[in-house]
Order: sequence, then structure tokens, then C-alpha cells
Amino acid sequence: MKPWIWAVLLFAFACESTAQNHAKELIGEIDSTLAARYYRNKGNIDTAYVMRPKTKWTIMGRLNVSGSNIKTDGKRDGVPFTSEMKAERKATLSLGVSYLGLSLSASLNPAKLAGKYSDYELSFMSYGKRFGFDITYQSAKNFTGSYSTGGQERVELPADILSLKTLNVNAFYVFNSRKFSYPAAFSQSYIQRRSAGSFLVALSAQGQLADVTGDYAMKLKTSNIGVGAGYGYNFVPGRGWLLHLSALPTFIVYSYAKLSYYDTEVRMKYHFPEAIITGRGAAAYEWKNMFLSLSMIFNFTGIGHAETMSVQNTRWRVRATYGLRLGKRKE
Repeated sequence: MKPWIWAVLLFAFACESTAQNHAKELIGEIDSTLAARYYRNKGNIDTAYVMRPKTKWTIMGRLNVSGSNIKTDGKRDGVPFTSEMKAERKATLSLGVSYLGLSLSASLNPAKLAGKYSDYELSFMSYGKRFGFDITYQSAKNFTGSYSTGGQERVELPADILSLKTLNVNAFYVFNSRKFSYPAAFSQSYIQRRSAGSFLVALSAQGQLADVTGDYAMKLKTSNIGVGAGYGYNFVPGRGWLLHLSALPTFIVYSYAKLSYYDTEVRMKYHFPEAIITGRGAAAYEWKNMFLSLSMIFNFTGIGHAETMSVQNTRWRVRATYGLRLGKRKE
């Protein structure tokens, strides 16, 4: 082989080795930065009560089931009426991967893939040490229900006559974040080691557009904002166990509601107390490098008055999670 060919090969090997070293250094710097960010709250928490997992990777498989219903009561021309519509339950499967707090997940709805379900939902959740929020948007048409007026027998309503679009927002602030951890119960990015509770303040909002077609044609638009306070508690009955329960009632300080049916429009008047209530519960158990958890979020909104018209919205979501932690962090 000619000398110049050897020179070219040696130069290529040297460049490749240098590139690999630079890549390793870059990956190391990124890893160190993420680790510093992930564990930077260590000085602001009481590690006798709350701690970060000692691993970098978390892999989670989840089953989510949710449902909602809307109930109305009121009087039209002095005649009482009531209706109740319930959406078909929705189930999704998801797989998520988290590395030092950076998460990526994908989900699928088996019924939707089979063409048996046309509703859709978008959810954004963040459970931080001090701040957290849930944002959910739902477009649902798979409702069934009944309607009655003037004390007559209930009439079953045809499927798909109600189209409902709903936006729910709930944000909260945790006062005792040094000892109490919401993420320990819902995202498993922290571990609760001892029992602790905290007072909470919250802001809730809901916007909704309901469109009923057919013989009962009507449209209902509502917008509500509420503020309030509540309490959350993490109970650790034994090693590896965690039980969570919290309630966040918020009283509506801004309310807009308009019902349109045929050629008539009715503005619903504010009647104290109107409220948006969010409740959460969870149970989790961890052993070795694995964990199981079951969590629930419940939203209730009540506006109006039965002498004119009242609307009650109920929405719930249950989540079962199996997780695996990998890649032990070097101290």
C-alpha cells in the first residue's frame, strides 16, 4: 500500500477518535446539567420526608379510564324540566419514558382505532414541588341520557344528539413543599418517606359549549373562574406505601352562562354558592426498582339555580401505572 494511503487512513482514524471524544464530553456535559437541574431542589426539601429517586431513568406503562356527565334542572314557562346525559367511558393505553425529569409518552385508544369511538381528549399535567396544574380539553359526542318535563315519565334521548366541548383548568400552590409532595403521588418523580400534609390555594376555570340537536335543539355556553383553598395529605403507613387524598374547592367569582333554544335566549343569573370542586386520591407501592400506583381525579362544577336553570358537570379520570426505575445515579 502506498504511503499516502496510510497517511489518509491514520488521519481518518485520528479524526474519528477525536469526534468520539468530543461526543462523549458533550453527552457528559448534558447529563451533568440535567442531573444538576433534577436534584437542585434538594436544599429546599426536607429529605427526611421527601427525596428524589436514586435512578435516572423511569419507564411507565399506564391504563387511563375517564368519563363525564352533564345534568340540567330548571323551569321553562313555569314548567319544571330535568335532563341527564352521560358520555361513553374512554380507555387509553400509554407508555412513557422519563430521564432526569425530561419525559416523553405516547398513548392509543383501542376503541378509536377500531372505529368505535369518535371523541377525543387532550390533557396536560404538571405536578411540581410548589406549583402544579391540570389542563383538559374534551370534545365528546358519544352521549346517552334522558329528559323529562312537567313531572312526566322520563324519555330516553337518542344517541349522538349532544355535542359537548369542555375545557377544564385547575392550578394549585403547595405551602408545605418541604415535607409534602404532590409528584410523589401522581408522577413518581419524588418519593414520600414520611407522612405530611399541606394547605393549598387553587385557581379553577371551565369553559363549555353544549349543542343539542333534534326535537330538543338548544345551545348552552358557559364560562367560569373560581378561586379557593384546600388541603392535601400524604400518608405513609409503611415502607414503600403511599396514600394520598386532597380536596380543592373553589368558589366561582366570574360566571357567564347563556342558553339558546328555538328563538329564545336565557342568561343564567349567578346564585351563591356556585363552585368548581377538584378532588384527588392515589395509592402507590414501590419495591426494589419497581412501583405500582392507582390515582383518581374528580371535577365537579355546579352553576345556576333550579328555579330558573342549573347545570352540574361531573368529570373523572382513573389511572393505573406500572413503573420501572433504571440507571442508578452515582453519588
